[in-house]
Amino acid sequence: MELEGKVALVTGGSMGIGTAISLELAQNGADVALTYRRHGDEAKAIVEKIKEMGRKAKEYQVDVSDFGAVQKLVKAVMEDFGRLDILINNAGMNWDGVVWKMTEEQWDAVINVDLKGTFNFVRAVAPHFKEKKAGKIINITSINGLRGKFGQTNYSAAKAGAHGLTKAVARELGKYNVNVNAVAPGMILTDMYKDLPEEFKTKAAEETVFNRLGEPEDVAHLVAFLASEKAKHITGEIIKIDGGQYI
Repeated sequence: MELEGKVALVTGGSMGIGTAISLELAQNGADVALTYRRHGDEAKAIVEKIKEMGRKAKEYQVDVSDFGAVQKLVKAVMEDFGRLDILINNAGMNWDGVVWKMTEEQWDAVINVDLKGTFNFVRAVAPHFKEKKAGKIINITSINGLRGKFGQTNYSAAKAGAHGLTKAVARELGKYNVNVNAVAPGMILTDMYKDLPEEFKTKAAEETVFNRLGEPEDVAHLVAFLASEKAKHITGEIIKIDGGQYI
């Protein structure tokens, strides 16, 4: 098992892509700490599934935009698990609206969760990874941070910022043997997207070369690879996983 003996922290691990990532890492041998904000029951259910695999797991409630709370959470994870090797920044939100109608509240909410939240966790783990000269950081972003998306100025800006953060931190932590990459999905069929109108999903599928949307497990497989030593020479990359939707 590629991740045997490793401890992974997955933000937003209670739903959608985060759930798939948490389970995939556990299936590959990792113990998993996962965070949630509102979906406590779902988080507990995922923890139980991971424990059934024979892995250690625990859920933690946190607002990822709260710098101090994130610092305390990362410290708690290292105390509870004895180590931390992998950070998956997956927690995110969207609050759509065209720019001429977007409110300051909409802008700040998405930037604070999707960009500042990513920084908060990177900042919290970086000293630890630097000191032990090892670690994997994987930021879950979006192809919309590369191409922009109508009605998602805040979201596109936040994800584009996460791409810049990924590259800068890869440069800063590279000499300490820490890999830092981003995974940029296209539209993925999570529970949230399954409830969208069929015409919306059809249009998105037609943007791909396969005429289909991705599954959360497609993202999870890539994340598990990047978290393993098989990807030890990959860093500073923004890897699209979108069935050709971007092209």
